[in-house]
Amino acid sequence: MSEIEDDDFATLFAASEQTKRYRNGQTIEGTIVAIGADAAFINIGAKGEATMELSELRNDDGSIDVKVGDRIQATVMSTVNGVTLSRRLQRGAATARQLEAAFQSGLPVEGKVEGQVKGGYTVSIAKQRAFCPLSQIDAIRTTDPAVHEGHVYTFKIIEYGENGRKFVVSRRALLQDEQKVAAAGVRQSITPGSIVTGRVVSVRDFGAFIDIGGGVQGLLHISEMAWTRVADASQIVAPGQEIKVKVLRVDDEKIALGLRQLIEDPWSVAAATYKVGQVLTGKVEKVEKFGVFVALAPAVSGLVPASETGLARDMDLRKAFPVGTDVEVFILEIDLSARKMRLSCKAVADAKEAAEVRDYTEREGTAQPQSLGSLADKLRDALKR
Repeated sequence: MSEIEDDDFATLFAASEQTKRYRNGQTIEGTIVAIGADAAFINIGAKGEATMELSELRNDDGSIDVKVGDRIQATVMSTVNGVTLSRRLQRGAATARQLEAAFQSGLPVEGKVEGQVKGGYTVSIAKQRAFCPLSQIDAIRTTDPAVHEGHVYTFKIIEYGENGRKFVVSRRALLQDEQKVAAAGVRQSITPGSIVTGRVVSVRDFGAFIDIGGGVQGLLHISEMAWTRVADASQIVAPGQEIKVKVLRVDDEKIALGLRQLIEDPWSVAAATYKVGQVLTGKVEKVEKFGVFVALAPAVSGLVPASETGLARDMDLRKAFPVGTDVEVFILEIDLSARKMRLSCKAVADAKEAAEVRDYTEREGTAQPQSLGSLADKLRDALKR
């Protein structure tokens, strides 16, 4: 045997001896020394590094969540032809001893949710049946427990004994651990004015709580859901729904969110559409003692003061202007900054009366009285009042 062959044999022999130090299911720590196309190489103190499939190190979006120099904890899956490590025991690939080791070390395992049972779900893990309590299947309680059936999730073993007869797992525990890590980063990235995608956690009378990542929640108040008045928040959002929202304010632990800010402001359209002096047809929206609110477009309404309704003071506005009926109005004033318009029914009636008188006098062949003026004059007179 040549000197080179002696060196190669010595190296291989030493490496094989080192692998004997490890057993399947054992949890060890190592440092990533290289990342290849399909696997990562990890220094575990032996001459030959251990390997781990790259898929074990990818996030849900496909990105690799570690770098060279990072230390990681993993479980020994095989010692044949070197040490093979895993950060999670693949479904159907673990022995009872490996599951016991995963329980002791807190190593995540994969399992498939087979179906519902009283109080929770049956989960298939390594050809064994585990139980996941209903409260432990997700960090957010869903209104439809069946949505989890058939899904493959990563679980944490919270109880394991009697060779697997006692086998209880939790997905929520892992999600909460991940949320704690992610929450700090999420809070740092959130600034007023930023647009984020979140998931509706719960809907209340006053609004909805939105999870915007890492378990960080913000409040979408009912007044910020739409430009029109929202009577029931559940008509706009539902638990579990994914939506985009705008961050309005960040005050210590409180985050205020808005949805209507991502929809075109109808008053910006009104600025280009409506002008003082226009006569329009609107719909009676609400009647108060001081006047009548008339909707001209969705989320755009104006007020006809009682003095501009054309009615006597002792008349009932609600009887004269039933909610939902159409009414012609004249725009007296527009205040875009306050999102208000002052309207008049009296000016429209006066203008129509002036037009009728003018038509009559023209038919009779007489000159129009100077005091009546033209329709435009009548409308301008209405503006001056």
